[in-house]
Amino acid sequence: MTAEPIAAARPRNRKQLIVGAAGRVFSERGYHAASMEEIAAAVGITATALYRHFPNKYALFAACANVMADRLVATLDEVPSGADLAEVLGAVTRVAVEHRTSGGLYRWEARYLDAEDRRLLKGKFARVVGRVTECVRREHPRPGAQVRAVAALGVIGSITQHHNSIARRRLEEVLLASALRVAATTPAQAVRAPRPVGLPAQPVPRTRRAEILAAAVPLFARDGFAKVTNGQIAQAVGLAPSALYRHYATKVDILVAACLQAAGLLAQAVDRSLDEVTDPSEAVVALASAYVGYSFEHTGLISVAEAEVAGLPDDLRQPLILAQREHIAVWEQQLRLARPELDARQARVLVHAGFGVVVEAGRRLRWQDSPDHRSHITTLVVRALGL
Repeated sequence: MTAEPIAAARPRNRKQLIVGAAGRVFSERGYHAASMEEIAAAVGITATALYRHFPNKYALFAACANVMADRLVATLDEVPSGADLAEVLGAVTRVAVEHRTSGGLYRWEARYLDAEDRRLLKGKFARVVGRVTECVRREHPRPGAQVRAVAALGVIGSITQHHNSIARRRLEEVLLASALRVAATTPAQAVRAPRPVGLPAQPVPRTRRAEILAAAVPLFARDGFAKVTNGQIAQAVGLAPSALYRHYATKVDILVAACLQAAGLLAQAVDRSLDEVTDPSEAVVALASAYVGYSFEHTGLISVAEAEVAGLPDDLRQPLILAQREHIAVWEQQLRLARPELDARQARVLVHAGFGVVVEAGRRLRWQDSPDHRSHITTLVVRALGL
């Protein structure tokens, strides 16, 4: 008689493994495109087993969205109250790098949380911002401490938005140094673009197709692509829902058009900013100034493009990813010319750190456009890059 096989022991941390795998899937595919079956496969269990731990996809998503915030709060609670800014930001950096593959859900996907869950998540991040702001204000007592604090956190949080194979220790060093420079920025370090640049304006909708796109973008930005219906878009332009299909075969086609428009406007902004600029340091400042201006002028369009591109089918997403890589390559090339000691990976990390500054500082300022706000954020970006 042969012995019956012994069932494999269930890992004690299975729930943690599920949340980790789900966070990666949600980050790569978006909340609505991800499925429980896909997440279960990533963990190596059946969908039935997954439902034993989480009753539905929303419950699992809510747990994932809170992972970064909960870990940050717990980690900072362990840091002594009198710790200096480097110690506090160092602790934040270690958590962000540890959760880089799934920790970015809070930036765009959190809008799919219910109002109460969103309020709780916002409260957790407010505690983190408050702790960092307190340190910034103590060590660098100047006006605008909170904006510098969230900009420094934007540097660190940027690591959750991209994939870059760089040694963990070196990655943490680069991010922390960049965040500390941002936090310590003084008015005397304010930078100006080499020359004024006229940024491309949002195209005036002169066709019904363009009108539909212009109406859809603010709806996507406010409610998320998946929640907006064709009926809402049609109503915004005074059409019957059936008439929408004469111009766009599907709602996804409208989203693709929005993403392509965002990429095209950004490419124009880059070309204009670098025209006749030959000094690498001036080129980086010009790029930063143009990107900040572009972000203020096209906030809704950018948020849609950044938030929703992950949920597009692979064949539609690929041209947008290539456009993004080309844009980053321009920054990387100019930054390495200005700072020859950087290798390609370090430069790429810093470029994304600069983008993180714009997102978080812009949000903190509620995207209230003014020359002072543009100049301030441009300076913070340039400091993040180490110039």
